Amino acid sequence: MAEIEIPMPWIKTLEGVRKSSIEYQDISTYGFMKLQAETVPDQLSMIFGVKGGKSLTYSELLQNVKKMAVALEQKGVKHGSKIALMLPNTPHYVITHFALLALGATVVQTNPLYTGRELRHILSDSGATGIISITRFAPLINTILDDPESTLEWAVYGQIGDYMSPIIVFLGKYILRKLDDPAVPSHSKNFKYKDLLKSNDGSAFKEAKINLTKDLALLQYTGGTTGLSKGAALSYMNISANAQQARECIHMVPNGKGSVLTALPLFHSFALTSCLGLAIMLGVPMILVPNPREQLPTGEVHTLIEKHKITFVPGVPTLLSGLLNHPKAKTTDWSNVIVALSGGAGLPKELAKQFEKVTGKQVVEGYGLSETSPLLTINPIGHDTVKPIIGSIGLPAPDTIIRIANMDDTSKTMPLGENGEIVAKGPQVMNGYYNKPDENKNVIVDGWFLTGDVAYMDEQGFTYIVDRKKDMILVSGYNVYPLEVEQVLYSHPAVLEAAVAGLPHEVKGEIVAAWIILREGMAASEEDILKYCKENLAAYKVPKQITFRDELPTSLIGKILRRKLQEEAASS
Repeated sequence: MAEIEIPMPWIKTLEGVRKSSIEYQDISTYGFMKLQAETVPDQLSMIFGVKGGKSLTYSELLQNVKKMAVALEQKGVKHGSKIALMLPNTPHYVITHFALLALGATVVQTNPLYTGRELRHILSDSGATGIISITRFAPLINTILDDPESTLEWAVYGQIGDYMSPIIVFLGKYILRKLDDPAVPSHSKNFKYKDLLKSNDGSAFKEAKINLTKDLALLQYTGGTTGLSKGAALSYMNISANAQQARECIHMVPNGKGSVLTALPLFHSFALTSCLGLAIMLGVPMILVPNPREQLPTGEVHTLIEKHKITFVPGVPTLLSGLLNHPKAKTTDWSNVIVALSGGAGLPKELAKQFEKVTGKQVVEGYGLSETSPLLTINPIGHDTVKPIIGSIGLPAPDTIIRIANMDDTSKTMPLGENGEIVAKGPQVMNGYYNKPDENKNVIVDGWFLTGDVAYMDEQGFTYIVDRKKDMILVSGYNVYPLEVEQVLYSHPAVLEAAVAGLPHEVKGEIVAAWIILREGMAASEEDILKYCKENLAAYKVPKQITFRDELPTSLIGKILRRKLQEEAASS
Protein backbone atom coordinates (compact mmCIF):
# COMPACT_ATOMS: atom_id res chain seq x y z
CA MET A 1 0.00 0.00 0.00
CA ALA A 2 1.29 3.46 -0.93
CA GLU A 3 2.20 5.71 1.97
CA ILE A 4 -0.58 8.16 2.83
CA GLU A 5 0.35 11.79 2.39
CA ILE A 6 -0.39 13.71 5.59
CA PRO A 7 -0.17 17.50 5.67
CA MET A 8 0.71 18.61 9.22
CA PRO A 9 0.71 22.43 9.16
CA TRP A 10 0.06 22.61 12.90
CA ILE A 11 3.65 21.57 13.65
CA LYS A 12 4.97 24.96 12.47
CA THR A 13 2.04 26.86 13.99
CA LEU A 14 2.73 25.39 17.42
CA GLU A 15 6.41 26.37 17.50
CA GLY A 16 6.92 28.49 20.59
CA VAL A 17 3.33 27.91 21.69
CA ARG A 18 3.40 24.39 23.09
CA LYS A 19 5.01 21.07 22.24
CA SER A 20 3.61 19.04 19.37
CA SER A 21 5.28 15.95 20.85
CA ILE A 22 6.04 15.09 24.47
CA GLU A 23 7.82 12.47 26.56
CA TYR A 24 5.28 10.24 28.32
CA GLN A 25 5.65 8.88 31.81
CA ASP A 26 4.66 5.21 31.95
CA ILE A 27 2.39 5.74 34.92
CA SER A 28 -1.35 5.14 35.27
CA THR A 29 -3.63 7.93 36.46
CA TYR A 30 -3.78 6.08 39.80
CA GLY A 31 0.03 6.23 39.81
CA PHE A 32 -0.01 9.99 39.28
CA MET A 33 -2.49 10.40 42.14
CA LYS A 34 -0.21 8.31 44.38
CA LEU A 35 2.74 10.47 43.33
CA GLN A 36 0.91 13.61 44.45
CA ALA A 37 0.08 11.96 47.78
CA GLU A 38 3.79 11.31 48.29
CA THR A 39 5.06 14.74 47.16
CA VAL A 40 2.29 17.08 48.37
CA PRO A 41 0.43 14.98 50.98
CA ASP A 42 -1.28 17.96 52.64
CA GLN A 43 -2.52 19.52 49.42
CA LEU A 44 -6.29 19.20 48.98
CA SER A 45 -7.33 16.66 46.35
CA MET A 46 -11.05 17.42 46.34
CA ILE A 47 -13.71 19.54 47.97
CA PHE A 48 -17.30 18.34 47.97
CA GLY A 49 -19.09 21.40 46.65
CA VAL A 50 -22.26 21.32 48.74
CA LYS A 51 -23.24 23.01 52.00
CA GLY A 52 -21.26 21.28 54.72
CA GLY A 53 -19.25 19.34 52.13
CA LYS A 54 -16.01 17.75 53.31
CA SER A 55 -12.56 17.89 51.72
CA LEU A 56 -9.77 15.33 51.44
CA THR A 57 -6.04 15.89 51.08
CA TYR A 58 -4.04 13.80 48.62
CA SER A 59 -2.70 11.78 51.54
CA GLU A 60 -6.23 11.12 52.81
CA LEU A 61 -7.39 10.25 49.30
CA LEU A 62 -4.65 7.66 48.89
CA GLN A 63 -5.41 6.14 52.29
CA ASN A 64 -9.11 5.90 51.45
CA VAL A 65 -8.29 4.37 48.07
CA LYS A 66 -6.13 1.70 49.73
CA LYS A 67 -8.86 0.82 52.25
CA MET A 68 -11.52 0.65 49.53
CA ALA A 69 -9.24 -1.47 47.33
CA VAL A 70 -8.71 -4.01 50.12
CA ALA A 71 -12.46 -4.13 50.82
CA LEU A 72 -13.30 -4.58 47.12
CA GLU A 73 -10.65 -7.28 46.78
CA GLN A 74 -12.43 -9.13 49.59
CA LYS A 75 -15.59 -8.90 47.45
CA GLY A 76 -13.75 -10.74 44.69
CA VAL A 77 -12.50 -7.79 42.63
CA LYS A 78 -9.22 -8.59 40.93
CA HIS A 79 -7.13 -7.82 37.87
CA GLY A 80 -9.50 -7.73 34.88
CA SER A 81 -12.75 -7.55 36.88
CA LYS A 82 -15.45 -5.34 35.38
CA ILE A 83 -17.10 -3.10 37.99
CA ALA A 84 -19.71 -0.46 37.20
CA LEU A 85 -19.86 3.00 38.74
CA MET A 86 -23.23 4.77 38.80
CA LEU A 87 -22.42 7.91 40.73
CA PRO A 88 -22.79 11.68 40.59
CA ASN A 89 -19.78 13.89 41.29
CA THR A 90 -19.11 12.88 44.88
CA PRO A 91 -15.96 11.70 46.68
CA HIS A 92 -17.36 8.16 46.34
CA TYR A 93 -16.65 8.29 42.60
CA VAL A 94 -13.05 9.48 42.91
CA ILE A 95 -12.14 6.99 45.65
CA THR A 96 -13.73 3.93 44.03
CA HIS A 97 -12.44 4.89 40.56
CA PHE A 98 -8.84 4.91 41.78
CA ALA A 99 -9.34 1.84 43.99
CA LEU A 100 -10.45 -0.16 40.96
CA LEU A 101 -7.51 1.05 38.88
CA ALA A 102 -5.14 0.18 41.72
CA LEU A 103 -6.47 -3.40 41.57
CA GLY A 104 -6.06 -3.63 37.80
CA ALA A 105 -9.83 -3.78 37.31
CA THR A 106 -11.91 -2.13 34.58
CA VAL A 107 -14.26 0.75 35.43
CA VAL A 108 -17.57 0.45 33.60
CA GLN A 109 -18.94 3.98 33.29
CA THR A 110 -22.71 4.35 33.64
CA ASN A 111 -24.92 7.40 33.62
CA PRO A 112 -27.18 7.92 36.69
CA LEU A 113 -29.88 9.10 34.26
CA TYR A 114 -30.15 5.65 32.64
CA THR A 115 -33.43 3.79 32.69
CA GLY A 116 -33.55 0.10 33.60
CA ARG A 117 -33.44 -0.93 29.93
CA GLU A 118 -30.29 1.09 29.27
CA LEU A 119 -28.51 0.02 32.45
CA ARG A 120 -29.32 -3.66 31.92
CA HIS A 121 -27.75 -3.57 28.46
CA ILE A 122 -24.48 -2.02 29.67
CA LEU A 123 -24.14 -4.34 32.65
CA SER A 124 -24.86 -7.35 30.47
CA ASP A 125 -22.58 -6.26 27.62
CA SER A 126 -19.65 -5.53 29.94
CA GLY A 127 -20.21 -8.55 32.18
CA ALA A 128 -19.97 -6.33 35.25
CA THR A 129 -20.01 -8.36 38.46
CA GLY A 130 -20.46 -5.46 40.86
CA ILE A 131 -21.78 -1.91 40.93
CA ILE A 132 -21.06 1.05 43.19
CA SER A 133 -23.71 3.73 43.49
CA ILE A 134 -25.70 5.83 45.95
CA THR A 135 -28.90 4.78 47.67
CA ARG A 136 -31.05 7.00 45.45
CA PHE A 137 -30.57 4.48 42.63
CA ALA A 138 -30.95 1.32 44.75
CA PRO A 139 -34.53 0.47 43.66
CA LEU A 140 -33.49 0.32 40.00
CA ILE A 141 -30.22 -1.53 40.61
CA ASN A 142 -31.73 -4.07 42.99
CA THR A 143 -34.26 -5.18 40.37
CA ILE A 144 -31.28 -6.10 38.18
CA LEU A 145 -29.49 -7.75 41.11
CA ASP A 146 -32.53 -9.97 41.63
CA ASP A 147 -32.59 -11.04 37.98
CA PRO A 148 -31.12 -14.57 37.77
CA GLU A 149 -29.77 -13.80 34.27
CA SER A 150 -27.79 -10.77 35.45
CA THR A 151 -24.02 -11.00 35.91
CA LEU A 152 -24.23 -8.65 38.91
CA GLU A 153 -23.24 -10.30 42.19
CA TRP A 154 -23.33 -7.32 44.55
CA ALA A 155 -24.00 -3.61 44.93
CA VAL A 156 -22.24 -1.12 47.21
CA TYR A 157 -24.25 1.96 48.16
CA GLY A 158 -23.00 5.21 49.58
CA GLN A 159 -25.04 8.17 50.77
CA ILE A 160 -24.64 11.84 49.87
CA GLY A 161 -24.31 12.54 53.59
CA ASP A 162 -21.18 10.39 53.84
CA TYR A 163 -19.12 13.45 52.88
CA MET A 164 -21.13 16.18 54.56
CA SER A 165 -21.06 17.67 58.04
CA PRO A 166 -23.26 15.53 60.34
CA ILE A 167 -25.21 18.57 61.55
CA ILE A 168 -25.97 19.60 57.96
CA VAL A 169 -27.15 16.07 57.21
CA PHE A 170 -29.40 16.09 60.28
CA LEU A 171 -30.88 19.47 59.39
CA GLY A 172 -31.35 18.54 55.73
CA LYS A 173 -32.99 15.20 56.44
CA TYR A 174 -35.09 15.72 59.51
CA ILE A 175 -35.68 19.46 59.92
CA LEU A 176 -35.74 21.00 56.43
CA ARG A 177 -36.58 17.66 54.75
CA LYS A 178 -34.68 18.74 51.62
CA LEU A 179 -31.97 16.08 51.58
CA ASP A 180 -32.99 13.06 49.50
CA ASP A 181 -30.59 10.54 51.01
CA PRO A 182 -32.35 7.23 51.79
CA ALA A 183 -30.80 4.48 53.89
CA VAL A 184 -29.09 1.47 52.31
CA PRO A 185 -31.82 -1.14 51.62
CA SER A 186 -31.83 -4.39 53.53
CA HIS A 187 -30.78 -6.89 50.87
CA SER A 188 -28.42 -9.86 50.99
CA LYS A 189 -26.39 -8.49 48.05
CA ASN A 190 -26.27 -4.87 49.26
CA PHE A 191 -23.31 -3.43 51.18
CA LYS A 192 -22.71 -0.05 52.77
CA TYR A 193 -19.92 2.07 51.33
CA LYS A 194 -18.98 3.37 54.78
CA ASP A 195 -18.79 -0.18 56.16
CA LEU A 196 -16.30 -1.11 53.44
CA LEU A 197 -14.07 1.84 54.34
CA LYS A 198 -14.23 0.93 58.02
CA SER A 199 -13.54 -2.77 57.42
CA ASN A 200 -9.74 -2.40 57.25
CA ASP A 201 -6.89 0.07 57.71
CA GLY A 202 -5.44 -0.30 54.21
CA SER A 203 -2.24 -2.00 55.40
CA ALA A 204 -3.06 -5.18 53.44
CA PHE A 205 -3.23 -3.26 50.14
CA LYS A 206 -1.13 -4.58 47.28
CA GLU A 207 -1.02 -2.65 44.04
CA ALA A 208 -1.71 -4.80 40.99
CA LYS A 209 0.84 -5.22 38.23
CA ILE A 210 -0.70 -3.97 35.01
CA ASN A 211 0.20 -3.77 31.36
CA LEU A 212 -0.44 -0.11 30.62
CA THR A 213 -1.12 -0.56 26.92
CA LYS A 214 -3.01 -3.87 26.97
CA ASP A 215 -5.07 -3.85 30.18
CA LEU A 216 -8.44 -2.11 30.10
CA ALA A 217 -8.92 0.74 32.54
CA LEU A 218 -12.26 1.91 31.29
CA LEU A 219 -15.32 0.94 29.28
CA GLN A 220 -16.84 4.22 28.13
CA TYR A 221 -20.21 3.49 26.55
CA THR A 222 -21.29 5.40 23.50
CA GLY A 223 -24.11 4.98 20.97
CA GLY A 224 -24.10 2.23 18.35
CA THR A 225 -25.40 1.79 14.83
CA THR A 226 -27.68 -0.99 16.10
CA GLY A 227 -29.32 1.41 18.54
CA LEU A 228 -27.55 -0.16 21.52
CA SER A 229 -24.56 1.52 23.11
CA LYS A 230 -21.13 -0.05 22.79
CA GLY A 231 -18.13 0.22 25.09
CA ALA A 232 -15.07 2.10 23.93
CA ALA A 233 -12.29 -0.02 25.42
CA LEU A 234 -9.68 2.38 26.82
CA SER A 235 -6.39 1.12 28.19
CA TYR A 236 -4.62 2.44 31.25
CA MET A 237 -2.20 4.22 28.92
CA ASN A 238 -4.96 5.70 26.76
CA ILE A 239 -6.38 7.68 29.67
CA SER A 240 -2.98 8.43 31.22
CA ALA A 241 -1.57 9.67 27.91
CA ASN A 242 -4.60 11.90 27.38
CA ALA A 243 -4.21 13.42 30.83
CA GLN A 244 -0.53 14.09 30.06
CA GLN A 245 -1.50 15.60 26.70
CA ALA A 246 -4.06 17.82 28.43
CA ARG A 247 -1.45 19.01 30.90
CA GLU A 248 0.76 20.17 28.01
CA CYS A 249 -2.14 21.82 26.17
CA ILE A 250 -3.39 23.65 29.27
CA HIS A 251 0.05 24.37 30.70
CA MET A 252 -0.87 27.98 31.50
CA VAL A 253 -2.80 26.64 34.52
CA PRO A 254 -0.07 26.41 37.22
CA ASN A 255 0.84 23.34 39.24
CA GLY A 256 -0.34 23.30 42.83
CA LYS A 257 -2.35 26.52 42.65
CA GLY A 258 -6.07 27.10 42.33
CA SER A 259 -8.57 24.36 41.59
CA VAL A 260 -10.63 22.73 38.83
CA LEU A 261 -14.38 23.23 38.59
CA THR A 262 -15.82 19.72 38.32
CA ALA A 263 -19.41 20.29 37.30
CA LEU A 264 -19.12 18.09 34.23
CA PRO A 265 -20.23 14.55 35.19
CA LEU A 266 -17.26 12.29 35.88
CA PHE A 267 -18.97 9.41 34.06
CA HIS A 268 -18.44 11.48 30.88
CA SER A 269 -15.07 11.16 29.17
CA PHE A 270 -14.73 14.95 28.86
CA ALA A 271 -14.72 15.30 32.66
CA LEU A 272 -12.51 12.27 33.14
CA THR A 273 -9.60 14.02 31.41
CA SER A 274 -10.31 17.74 31.85
CA CYS A 275 -11.35 17.50 35.51
CA LEU A 276 -10.09 14.37 37.26
CA GLY A 277 -7.08 13.67 35.03
CA LEU A 278 -5.88 17.25 34.82
CA ALA A 279 -6.38 17.91 38.54
CA ILE A 280 -4.13 15.04 39.57
CA MET A 281 -1.55 16.10 36.96
CA LEU A 282 -1.46 19.60 38.43
CA GLY A 283 -1.77 18.49 42.06
CA VAL A 284 -4.79 20.71 42.69
CA PRO A 285 -8.24 19.95 44.11
CA MET A 286 -11.38 19.21 42.14
CA ILE A 287 -14.40 21.18 43.29
CA LEU A 288 -17.05 18.48 42.95
CA VAL A 289 -20.48 19.72 41.89
CA PRO A 290 -22.91 16.77 42.23
CA ASN A 291 -26.03 18.41 40.81
CA PRO A 292 -25.29 21.39 38.52
CA ARG A 293 -28.91 21.43 37.29
CA GLU A 294 -29.96 22.54 40.78
CA GLN A 295 -26.77 24.27 41.89
CA LEU A 296 -26.42 26.56 38.86
CA PRO A 297 -29.81 28.31 39.19
CA THR A 298 -29.23 28.97 42.92
CA GLY A 299 -25.86 30.62 42.29
CA GLU A 300 -24.01 27.97 44.32
CA VAL A 301 -21.54 27.32 41.50
CA HIS A 302 -20.65 31.03 41.34
CA THR A 303 -19.97 30.95 45.06
CA LEU A 304 -17.69 27.93 44.62
CA ILE A 305 -15.75 29.65 41.82
CA GLU A 306 -15.05 32.63 44.05
CA LYS A 307 -14.56 30.81 47.37
CA HIS A 308 -12.12 28.18 46.07
CA LYS A 309 -10.22 30.44 43.66
CA ILE A 310 -11.03 28.19 40.71
CA THR A 311 -8.45 28.53 37.93
CA PHE A 312 -9.83 26.19 35.27
CA VAL A 313 -13.46 25.97 34.13
CA PRO A 314 -14.24 23.10 31.74
CA GLY A 315 -17.82 22.80 30.56
CA VAL A 316 -20.26 22.12 27.76
CA PRO A 317 -21.86 25.23 26.23
CA THR A 318 -25.05 24.79 28.27
CA LEU A 319 -23.04 24.86 31.51
CA LEU A 320 -21.13 27.98 30.45
CA SER A 321 -24.39 29.61 29.36
CA GLY A 322 -25.93 28.77 32.74
CA LEU A 323 -23.00 30.47 34.50
CA LEU A 324 -23.37 33.62 32.41
CA ASN A 325 -27.15 33.90 32.46
CA HIS A 326 -27.37 34.21 36.23
CA PRO A 327 -27.56 37.51 38.13
CA LYS A 328 -24.45 36.56 40.14
CA ALA A 329 -22.33 36.33 36.95
CA LYS A 330 -21.64 40.09 36.97
CA THR A 331 -20.75 40.26 40.67
CA THR A 332 -18.67 37.06 40.88
CA ASP A 333 -14.92 37.49 41.28
CA TRP A 334 -13.51 35.73 38.21
CA SER A 335 -9.97 37.00 38.72
CA ASN A 336 -8.44 33.61 39.54
CA VAL A 337 -9.88 31.92 36.43
CA ILE A 338 -7.19 31.51 33.80
CA VAL A 339 -9.26 29.91 31.06
CA ALA A 340 -12.50 28.06 30.36
CA LEU A 341 -12.61 25.07 28.03
CA SER A 342 -15.71 24.28 25.99
CA GLY A 343 -16.36 20.86 24.50
CA GLY A 344 -19.01 18.19 24.00
CA ALA A 345 -20.92 20.36 21.52
CA GLY A 346 -20.15 23.26 19.20
CA LEU A 347 -19.38 26.53 21.01
CA PRO A 348 -21.69 29.30 19.72
CA LYS A 349 -19.68 32.38 18.76
CA GLU A 350 -21.98 34.70 20.69
CA LEU A 351 -21.54 32.61 23.85
CA ALA A 352 -17.75 32.84 23.55
CA LYS A 353 -17.94 36.61 23.15
CA GLN A 354 -20.38 36.96 26.04
CA PHE A 355 -18.18 34.85 28.34
CA GLU A 356 -15.17 37.09 27.69
CA LYS A 357 -17.26 40.24 28.10
CA VAL A 358 -18.79 39.20 31.44
CA THR A 359 -15.84 37.42 33.04
CA GLY A 360 -12.90 39.08 31.33
CA LYS A 361 -11.58 35.59 30.69
CA GLN A 362 -11.08 33.52 27.56
CA VAL A 363 -13.08 30.43 26.62
CA VAL A 364 -11.49 28.11 24.06
CA GLU A 365 -12.96 25.16 22.22
CA GLY A 366 -11.64 21.62 22.10
CA TYR A 367 -12.77 18.42 20.42
CA GLY A 368 -12.75 14.73 21.15
CA LEU A 369 -14.77 11.56 21.40
CA SER A 370 -15.34 8.78 23.91
CA GLU A 371 -13.19 6.58 21.68
CA THR A 372 -10.23 8.95 22.02
CA SER A 373 -10.16 9.36 25.82
CA PRO A 374 -11.43 12.03 24.62
CA LEU A 375 -9.13 14.98 23.78
CA LEU A 376 -7.96 15.17 20.15
CA THR A 377 -7.70 18.90 19.44
CA ILE A 378 -7.75 22.13 21.40
CA ASN A 379 -7.23 25.80 20.67
CA PRO A 380 -3.99 27.43 21.87
CA ILE A 381 -4.20 29.13 25.24
CA GLY A 382 -2.48 32.26 26.53
CA HIS A 383 -0.31 33.27 23.56
CA ASP A 384 -0.25 36.55 21.67
CA THR A 385 1.30 35.13 18.51
CA VAL A 386 -1.14 32.25 17.93
CA LYS A 387 -4.59 33.00 19.26
CA PRO A 388 -7.62 30.72 19.56
CA ILE A 389 -10.10 30.92 16.72
CA ILE A 390 -13.78 31.04 17.60
CA GLY A 391 -15.56 28.45 15.47
CA SER A 392 -12.52 26.17 15.22
CA ILE A 393 -11.88 23.07 17.33
CA GLY A 394 -8.21 24.03 17.40
CA LEU A 395 -4.93 22.23 16.80
CA PRO A 396 -4.06 18.56 17.46
CA ALA A 397 -2.95 17.52 20.93
CA PRO A 398 0.68 16.34 21.27
CA ASP A 399 1.53 13.24 19.21
CA THR A 400 -1.93 13.31 17.66
CA ILE A 401 -2.26 13.17 13.91
CA ILE A 402 -5.46 14.59 12.46
CA ARG A 403 -6.11 13.89 8.80
CA ILE A 404 -9.03 15.07 6.69
CA ALA A 405 -9.83 11.99 4.65
CA ASN A 406 -11.85 11.52 1.49
CA MET A 407 -15.31 10.42 2.65
CA ASP A 408 -15.60 7.76 -0.05
CA ASP A 409 -12.04 6.45 0.28
CA THR A 410 -10.41 7.22 3.64
CA SER A 411 -6.98 6.15 2.36
CA LYS A 412 -6.94 9.42 0.40
CA THR A 413 -6.34 12.79 2.03
CA MET A 414 -8.27 15.92 1.13
CA PRO A 415 -6.39 19.14 0.30
CA LEU A 416 -6.31 21.85 2.96
CA GLY A 417 -9.53 23.83 3.00
CA GLU A 418 -11.67 21.03 1.58
CA ASN A 419 -14.26 19.00 3.48
CA GLY A 420 -13.65 15.40 4.46
CA GLU A 421 -13.93 13.03 7.41
CA ILE A 422 -11.74 13.55 10.47
CA VAL A 423 -9.57 10.46 11.01
CA ALA A 424 -7.07 10.30 13.86
CA LYS A 425 -4.07 8.51 15.32
CA GLY A 426 -2.52 8.96 18.74
CA PRO A 427 -1.69 7.31 22.07
CA GLN A 428 -5.14 8.24 23.40
CA VAL A 429 -7.09 6.40 20.67
CA MET A 430 -8.84 3.19 21.73
CA ASN A 431 -7.91 -0.18 20.28
CA GLY A 432 -11.57 -0.88 19.57
CA TYR A 433 -15.03 -1.44 21.01
CA TYR A 434 -15.40 -4.13 23.66
CA ASN A 435 -16.35 -7.47 22.05
CA LYS A 436 -17.34 -5.80 18.77
CA PRO A 437 -14.89 -7.13 16.15
CA ASP A 438 -17.19 -6.43 13.20
CA GLU A 439 -17.76 -2.80 14.20
CA ASN A 440 -14.05 -2.34 14.85
CA LYS A 441 -13.26 -3.17 11.22
CA ASN A 442 -15.41 -0.23 10.17
CA VAL A 443 -14.06 2.39 12.57
CA ILE A 444 -10.35 1.55 12.70
CA VAL A 445 -8.92 1.26 9.19
CA ASP A 446 -5.17 0.85 8.65
CA GLY A 447 -4.58 2.21 12.14
CA TRP A 448 -6.74 5.30 11.64
CA PHE A 449 -9.81 5.93 13.81
CA LEU A 450 -12.68 7.16 11.66
CA THR A 451 -14.63 9.74 13.65
CA GLY A 452 -17.53 10.13 11.22
CA ASP A 453 -17.30 13.91 11.68
CA VAL A 454 -17.01 16.11 8.61
CA ALA A 455 -14.54 18.99 8.75
CA TYR A 456 -11.81 20.90 6.95
CA MET A 457 -8.34 22.07 7.99
CA ASP A 458 -6.85 25.47 7.18
CA GLU A 459 -3.25 26.30 6.27
CA GLN A 460 -2.26 26.78 9.93
CA GLY A 461 -3.63 23.38 10.96
CA PHE A 462 -6.80 24.65 12.65
CA THR A 463 -9.73 22.28 12.07
CA TYR A 464 -13.34 23.37 11.60
CA ILE A 465 -16.31 21.02 12.10
CA VAL A 466 -18.76 21.25 9.22
CA ASP A 467 -21.20 18.63 10.44
CA ARG A 468 -21.37 16.14 13.26
CA LYS A 469 -21.76 12.45 12.71
CA LYS A 470 -24.34 11.82 10.07
CA ASP A 471 -27.32 11.28 12.34
CA MET A 472 -26.09 11.75 15.89
CA ILE A 473 -27.80 14.44 17.95
CA LEU A 474 -25.74 16.42 20.48
CA VAL A 475 -27.90 17.53 23.40
CA SER A 476 -25.91 19.60 25.90
CA GLY A 477 -22.84 17.51 25.13
CA TYR A 478 -24.63 14.15 25.39
CA ASN A 479 -24.75 11.87 22.36
CA VAL A 480 -28.24 10.82 21.33
CA TYR A 481 -28.58 8.27 18.56
CA PRO A 482 -31.86 8.51 16.60
CA LEU A 483 -32.16 4.77 16.06
CA GLU A 484 -32.33 4.07 19.80
CA VAL A 485 -35.11 6.63 20.29
CA GLU A 486 -36.91 5.30 17.21
CA GLN A 487 -36.78 1.78 18.57
CA VAL A 488 -38.49 2.93 21.76
CA LEU A 489 -41.14 4.79 19.73
CA TYR A 490 -41.72 1.77 17.53
CA SER A 491 -42.35 -0.34 20.62
CA HIS A 492 -45.34 1.85 21.53
CA PRO A 493 -48.50 -0.03 20.49
CA ALA A 494 -50.02 2.99 18.72
CA VAL A 495 -46.95 3.89 16.61
CA LEU A 496 -46.76 2.65 13.03
CA GLU A 497 -43.70 4.56 11.83
CA ALA A 498 -41.31 6.99 13.47
CA ALA A 499 -38.32 9.11 12.58
CA VAL A 500 -36.03 11.00 14.95
CA ALA A 501 -33.55 13.76 14.19
CA GLY A 502 -31.94 16.75 15.82
CA LEU A 503 -33.09 20.34 15.49
CA PRO A 504 -30.93 23.37 16.36
CA HIS A 505 -31.34 24.91 19.82
CA GLU A 506 -29.70 28.11 21.06
CA VAL A 507 -28.72 26.76 24.47
CA LYS A 508 -28.56 22.96 24.19
CA GLY A 509 -26.97 22.87 20.74
CA GLU A 510 -29.66 20.49 19.51
CA ILE A 511 -32.92 18.99 20.74
CA VAL A 512 -34.45 15.62 19.88
CA ALA A 513 -37.44 15.85 17.53
CA ALA A 514 -39.73 12.98 16.51
CA TRP A 515 -42.14 12.55 13.60
CA ILE A 516 -44.76 9.84 14.05
CA ILE A 517 -47.40 8.01 12.03
CA LEU A 518 -50.04 6.36 14.22
CA ARG A 519 -51.61 2.99 13.48
CA GLU A 520 -54.99 3.15 11.84
CA GLY A 521 -57.79 3.10 14.39
CA MET A 522 -55.45 3.84 17.29
CA ALA A 523 -54.93 7.08 19.16
CA ALA A 524 -52.11 8.56 21.21
CA SER A 525 -51.52 12.11 22.33
CA GLU A 526 -48.21 13.93 22.58
CA GLU A 527 -48.44 13.50 26.36
CA ASP A 528 -48.91 9.72 25.94
CA ILE A 529 -45.82 9.44 23.75
CA LEU A 530 -43.71 11.60 26.06
CA LYS A 531 -44.75 9.57 29.12
CA TYR A 532 -43.76 6.36 27.34
CA CYS A 533 -40.41 7.79 26.28
CA LYS A 534 -39.64 9.02 29.80
CA GLU A 535 -40.19 5.49 31.10
CA ASN A 536 -37.72 4.02 28.62
CA LEU A 537 -35.11 6.69 27.91
CA ALA A 538 -32.77 8.93 29.85
CA ALA A 539 -34.19 12.45 30.12
CA TYR A 540 -31.82 13.98 27.57
CA LYS A 541 -32.91 11.41 24.95
CA VAL A 542 -36.63 12.15 25.29
CA PRO A 543 -38.03 14.09 22.28
CA LYS A 544 -38.75 17.74 22.99
CA GLN A 545 -40.79 18.13 19.82
CA ILE A 546 -43.31 15.59 18.49
CA THR A 547 -45.12 15.93 15.16
CA PHE A 548 -47.88 13.58 14.01
CA ARG A 549 -48.01 13.00 10.25
CA ASP A 550 -49.91 10.96 7.68
CA GLU A 551 -46.71 10.02 5.85
CA LEU A 552 -42.94 10.33 6.13
CA PRO A 553 -40.55 11.18 3.27
CA THR A 554 -38.70 8.11 2.01
CA SER A 555 -36.05 7.23 -0.55
CA LEU A 556 -36.60 4.94 -3.52
CA ILE A 557 -35.75 1.93 -1.37
CA GLY A 558 -38.09 3.03 1.43
CA LYS A 559 -35.54 4.52 3.82
CA ILE A 560 -36.98 7.39 5.85
CA LEU A 561 -35.20 10.62 4.96
CA ARG A 562 -34.38 12.31 8.27
CA ARG A 563 -32.60 15.17 6.50
CA LYS A 564 -35.78 16.00 4.61
CA LEU A 565 -37.69 16.27 7.87
CA GLN A 566 -35.02 18.57 9.29
CA GLU A 567 -35.17 20.77 6.20
CA GLU A 568 -38.96 20.99 6.43
CA ALA A 569 -38.75 21.93 10.11
CA ALA A 570 -36.14 24.61 9.36
CA SER A 571 -38.26 26.20 6.63
CA SER A 572 -41.52 26.16 8.61
